[in-house]
Amino acid sequence: MEKDIKRITVIGGGPGGYVAAIRASQLGAKVTLVEKERLGGTCLNVGCIPTKVLLHTSEIYSEYKSSQDIGLKISSVEVDWDKLQQRKTEVVNQLVNGVYGLLGSNNVELIEGSAEIIDKNKVKIVKKEGPSIILGSEGIIIASGSLPFIPSFGGINLDGVIDSTAALSLRKLPKKMVIIGGGVIGVEFATIFNSLGCEVTIIEMLPHILPPIDREIADMLHKNLIEEGIKIYNDAKVLSIEKTEKGLCANVMMSGKEFSVEGENILISIGRRANISELNLKAIGIECEKGCILVDDRMETSIKGIYAVGDCNGRNMLAHVASRQGEIAAENLMGIDSKMDYKVIPSCVYTKPELASVGLTEEQAVQKGIDYKVGRFPLTANGKSIIMNDFKGLIKIIADKKYGEILGVHILGPRATELITEGALAISLEATVDEIVNTIHAHPTVGEALKEAALDADNIAIHIPTK
Repeated sequence: MEKDIKRITVIGGGPGGYVAAIRASQLGAKVTLVEKERLGGTCLNVGCIPTKVLLHTSEIYSEYKSSQDIGLKISSVEVDWDKLQQRKTEVVNQLVNGVYGLLGSNNVELIEGSAEIIDKNKVKIVKKEGPSIILGSEGIIIASGSLPFIPSFGGINLDGVIDSTAALSLRKLPKKMVIIGGGVIGVEFATIFNSLGCEVTIIEMLPHILPPIDREIADMLHKNLIEEGIKIYNDAKVLSIEKTEKGLCANVMMSGKEFSVEGENILISIGRRANISELNLKAIGIECEKGCILVDDRMETSIKGIYAVGDCNGRNMLAHVASRQGEIAAENLMGIDSKMDYKVIPSCVYTKPELASVGLTEEQAVQKGIDYKVGRFPLTANGKSIIMNDFKGLIKIIADKKYGEILGVHILGPRATELITEGALAISLEATVDEIVNTIHAHPTVGEALKEAALDADNIAIHIPTK
């Protein structure tokens, strides 16, 4: 679009939408953001943030239960579920209120209501309060987010069958929970509830949990989850859900045999779908595929001047991806040529231990026919991990064999979700294993294991025996 665009309408106030609105305003646009519920979207309200509040408490509770291992005597510890729910709400409200403040300080007009696109220059807004209006725009950014995907098998509407949103606000801790889906959301909830004393079973239709993750790392996490007491059924299909005297049961088919798994609650966690049904996209000619809005690397849709960011375009349903896409859409609308680079997107799984990944997996390197080498460093040989009593992990680096360029970094261990940024930066800068090696890493830290993994790519790691 031309540089003289002044009026931009953003539909949706999640991490894609509010960031797009702020960035467009920084660049001189007059921005109106339309949000029908609360600012912050799924991430702040019913996703990333509230789940991590529960997870933080569950981690501390788990450590207290094994406190004698680290030289502490604690007579008793128990979970105050009501207080934890209160804290979750307080944290969410603090961050959501912060977004309201950010929009105000950047002169973004906020309208509470739902939006429908009339054409590339008009948006109809049905306000929560007051009359509907037609808003003229020289650019539109769709950031309408996603909703949990709910399957259609029998019993899905029974009381006690919940989605991830409901799982955050249960009235009490269940004694048994069945989780259908072994993706990121499923294994995170399994970690939370298992750590808090709930008996958890995961049912996954695919042969492995966390299918996009490097297989070696995901299999290690699978083993750790089982050691923590979580039951996992792979290659298993749920046929139906039934009510029982004790609660609910999922009827499962696995290896040609049927069996049932009981739980007070059954959590449906098999993915999310784009929330675009009310936007009038088909009528105005915006192309969609598999229920998501088609966009190019500039985040522009099939109609010039209309952009789509975040979960609604289905490219990568992560909050930090939505935020970056929001920046890119705003910059392109304001005349700055920006493109999305998907090769440096970190993926984080907040389990125990944490898992984080960026760049190519080993399976992808094989598929692409890349001549690669691998460096591995087990955290059983890392001092800080041993001190933290969290050493059942591995750092794995995949590098081009000829030049040593870093192609992928995969971490299973404490602080993995923080450490992965070094891997993302290395790939972004086309850094080599030598450059990681020559960067002095502080001791004692978990991060110094990254250097050891880089050394191991050439079989010269210092703190593990030579291969």
